[in-house]
Amino acid sequence: MSFCFIILAGGKSHRFKSIIHKPYQKIAGKSLVEISINKAQKIKEIKKIILVYNKIDIKHIKSLSLKKIKLIKGGKTRQESTFNALKYLYKKKGISNVLIHDAARPNFSINLLRTIIKNMKKFKAVVPKIYIHDAVKQKIDSSFNEYILSKNRDELFLTQTPQAFNLREIYRLHKVGRDKYKDDDISLYMDLNKVKFIEGEKTNFKVTDKMDFEILKNLYKSKIFVGIGFDIHRLVPKRKLYLGGMIIKSNLGTLGHSDGDPVLHSITDSILGACKMGDIGQIFSDKNKKFKNIRSTILLQKIIQRLTVKECIL
Repeated sequence: MSFCFIILAGGKSHRFKSIIHKPYQKIAGKSLVEISINKAQKIKEIKKIILVYNKIDIKHIKSLSLKKIKLIKGGKTRQESTFNALKYLYKKKGISNVLIHDAARPNFSINLLRTIIKNMKKFKAVVPKIYIHDAVKQKIDSSFNEYILSKNRDELFLTQTPQAFNLREIYRLHKVGRDKYKDDDISLYMDLNKVKFIEGEKTNFKVTDKMDFEILKNLYKSKIFVGIGFDIHRLVPKRKLYLGGMIIKSNLGTLGHSDGDPVLHSITDSILGACKMGDIGQIFSDKNKKFKNIRSTILLQKIIQRLTVKECIL
């Protein structure tokens, strides 16, 4: 399966009330757009990324490091912006599915993204949802008076993005049913048997106003991860001694499947432990011949490349 990740950033952020629109606000040195892009780039099934933008934001876009990102001008509405991206993709070859995502919702996890993609093997559309736990009321205006109606929250839920769709099907639905579009793309589906709703994430909320943005910033500030790593290797003749990536002059060296660097192995294990990714032996098995005598600097580099927002790094 091949996917294009479409980020919708064509709005005007009226409720955010800032000169710099929401998608280009920064947390820990990265804009909300960049955070979503960085996550999408970790997924091998995602072959292309499109940023649908508002032309008044072009100055902010040019200031970002957006490599291999296709820019498409947005429309007057969310539906128009999405359809602009779909029309571009429909004419191209090599993409069979799309992930449509709100730029103002950067706190989705890599695990959620992978779960969505996995479920697309069996369904035409996959949408994350979360249930409502608060009491829900509806204001009713009649010709006589105004009253409040309580709603059954068991029958209600909130949808989130990214939402995944078969490209040809969502393109067709946009083309023939744009007048039925309400809030998000799943509103175009009349046959919900084609749709798989999966469990979303409470932390994957949409940044609407500045209070939401402050909550998001605090979430990132609170992400402190701790890991412990240790390693022991026997010293033997006719082996080089590597410590911390440096070769040490010695008559003895460490015995190991790789170069046996206990310092880098300890650092690697501590990172893996903090990020709940297993340990160095699980990822780089001593039964795998391609890791025979490999430098531990290379192993550490491979781990760093695998890290994601969920697993410690923005």
